[in-house]
Amino acid sequence: MPLTDKKIGVIMGGTSAEREVSLKSGTAVFNALKGLHYNVVAIDAGPDICEALKREGIEIAFLILHGGYGEDGSIQGLLEVLGIPYTGSGVLASALAMDKEASKKVFLYHGIPVAPFKVVTRYALRVTSKTQKTDLRTLNSQLVDFDLPWVIKPSTEGSSVGVSIVRDASFLDAALEQALGFGGRVIIEKYIQGKEIQVGILNGRVLGSVEVRPKSEFYSYEAKYTPGMTEYILPPEVHPEILQKAERIALSAHLALGCTGATRVDLIVDDEGNAYVLEVNTIPGMTETSLLPKIARLSGLDFPSLLEEILKETLTGKRGT
Repeated sequence: MPLTDKKIGVIMGGTSAEREVSLKSGTAVFNALKGLHYNVVAIDAGPDICEALKREGIEIAFLILHGGYGEDGSIQGLLEVLGIPYTGSGVLASALAMDKEASKKVFLYHGIPVAPFKVVTRYALRVTSKTQKTDLRTLNSQLVDFDLPWVIKPSTEGSSVGVSIVRDASFLDAALEQALGFGGRVIIEKYIQGKEIQVGILNGRVLGSVEVRPKSEFYSYEAKYTPGMTEYILPPEVHPEILQKAERIALSAHLALGCTGATRVDLIVDDEGNAYVLEVNTIPGMTETSLLPKIARLSGLDFPSLLEEILKETLTGKRGT
């Protein structure tokens, strides 16, 4: 049966902090597939998602949920139980990629470079702050062994939600409080000055890469989703050998987690040409400012063709995990 004869559900929305971006991405995917004459329906993932999938007779799920249970393996597990093929990575790979602590530990095991980091829990902060305020001295002596500046981020959020750069100890408490608003674990990562390179992976191969130059301090949520807030350099303005090395590292990160389908790997390349993996995004954005479609266009794939390549991989049944 050709793909155009199968009922495809574009699963979007959800309840995470990235809901609005997911709706924009999902709408773009829905419209493109509709334009290619696919039998497609848009589904806003809510508490009735299981009933909605059955009611609509969905045969393939095109996942475009960002954050929350859309990227952490939960919806993937549901679809496995229902026997519905879906785009992207499997249950375990999705869970590992969504959890920055877990993914960094996998990368370290495989010799994939990451920035020095520590994991701070709400409990540990509560214990260390019983007799004194949680300040730079406390964290340096008990938890963190590298110098400022630091990147403070939630362990299980995407799209730079809850992320801060701390250059002065007086801003530490506010950054920790913000990150802890998205979960009980926080990553404190050494800030590395360099170029932000995003590498697109499609069906087990490097599709290409883009350099992002945000007008804000870093590639924040606003910089990602506000037109005009970021300059995109395609291909990145780095030495070809350094770029090739960064792309190899990105593919290694994708494979180490067992990812399949389309991912976007975010890296920092420092002034010496060393590349560090920040994270792997198993469901990349598909908005007008999203990076994977930009990378795909440079490689010769327009947006509809990119979606068809993602769908084709779904039917092979090949998943790392």
